[in-house]
Amino acid sequence: MIAILGLVLGIILGLTFDPTIPYALQPYLPIAVVAAIDALFGAARAYLDGKFSDKVFIISFFWNVVVAALLVFMGAQLGVGSAMTTAIVVVLGIRIFSNAAAIRRNIFGA
Repeated sequence: MIAILGLVLGIILGLTFDPTIPYALQPYLPIAVVAAIDALFGAARAYLDGKFSDKVFIISFFWNVVVAALLVFMGAQLGVGSAMTTAIVVVLGIRIFSNAAAIRRNIFGA
């Protein structure tokens, strides 16, 4: 429940204050958001499977974001930034949809 309240509060604050992201950090924001969504869907799946651990969730949430940002940084340094970003979005997207399908099967049995 606290996580949902934090999410709602974050959305309200973001819409109210309209923060600007520095230009140097803009390539990392979409990847960080996708990595965070992956961690959230993984946590929801673990919760429905009865295997949720708050410690694992916090670590995987931040670890996914850090690793994805480092991969984007490495891709930018190698001159393949857009290809690396696309690869990360594809991999995390597959994981998100896999977890969403598992959640759907768990909730609806189909």
